[in-house]
Amino acid sequence: MTTAQPLDVQPTPLALLLLGREADPRSERGVECPGDLPSPSDPDLVARARAAKEKLGDRVFVLGHHYQRDEVIQFADVTGDSFKLARDAAARPEAEYIVFCGVHFMAESADILTTDAQAVVLPDLAAGCSMADMATAEQVAECWDVLTEAGVADQVVPVSYMNSSADIKAFTGKHGGTICTSSNAKRALEWAFEQGEKILFLPDQHLGRNTAVRDMGMTLEDCVLYNPHKPNGGLTAEQLRDAKMILWRGHCSVHGRFSVESVEDVRARMPGVNVLVHPECKHEVVAAADYVGSTEYIIKALEAAPRGSKWAIGTELNLVRRLANRFASEDKEIVFLDKTVCFCSTMNRIDLPHLVWTLESLAEGKLVNRIEVDPETEKYAKLALERMLALP
Repeated sequence: MTTAQPLDVQPTPLALLLLGREADPRSERGVECPGDLPSPSDPDLVARARAAKEKLGDRVFVLGHHYQRDEVIQFADVTGDSFKLARDAAARPEAEYIVFCGVHFMAESADILTTDAQAVVLPDLAAGCSMADMATAEQVAECWDVLTEAGVADQVVPVSYMNSSADIKAFTGKHGGTICTSSNAKRALEWAFEQGEKILFLPDQHLGRNTAVRDMGMTLEDCVLYNPHKPNGGLTAEQLRDAKMILWRGHCSVHGRFSVESVEDVRARMPGVNVLVHPECKHEVVAAADYVGSTEYIIKALEAAPRGSKWAIGTELNLVRRLANRFASEDKEIVFLDKTVCFCSTMNRIDLPHLVWTLESLAEGKLVNRIEVDPETEKYAKLALERMLALP
């Protein structure tokens, strides 16, 4: 009998990043969380969070994204999607601290839209967004060079999804473009086509494709996919000249999991089910669904749904589970579209220990984990956001 030898396995840089033990300087998220976090098993966490929040009073305003854990969302003063929350923060200038229970790009947007006297705080700096990380400022600048060499840059208007870093929003503002959300993407594209002949859509290929084809009547042939990891994006100058939509090769790691097989499976298991998915899902999944819409659309659709109706929802599991519990008393059967449990891993980094640590630190006069966008970036990112706000 031989003795088992220990495996010589070294953690990859990605594994270390996900564990919060290393930093990626090219990423829009950080990982440092100084100080000692309370233990997750501390039975007094809820009471501690409540006490710290009460001590801070109107000096603190807590924002909770729909995808947050229940243990965190219970302390949110308002809940919503990323842009709604950023606007809510801007509407509370008397709040000294904006605690954003979401991810890094959301906190950046809140910092851009709030006053210099307010501090935006992210309870865990490792709460990033894989989609936002798929488009860096350097990559997008290189893409613009490719478009320039192909002779089409002067025809292109960038449209960037809200789920992007401040750097990408600033690029968009500098180049005459606008920001969009999943609920106003069609309006943003219509505006952009009034300004130019082509659109560079960043960073979510699926929202761009679904909006162009499903909502605006374009064809899949009108769209090309720019891959920042290939020379010239993997495209020829002729392809760029022929395209109407130049889609960035990015996606949401949660919504990208849903498949046509998921839709077919739930229809077989639940006759009469309504399939409702987010437009960040793949085009074939959106085509197979009954309804498609933003997070806010999903919530409103379920609020208006008749008693006894059945729904399979293709979006983040925390929200689906919360909606299932909320509408159970109305006999609305709400299930997650995929059989595999899938939370947004980075959004879930904001947990009760991090929130308690943040609130107690602020209550003691210690400003932690502040998110600040530099003035030059803020100037152009705000310009892009203001163009969106001005959309008819």
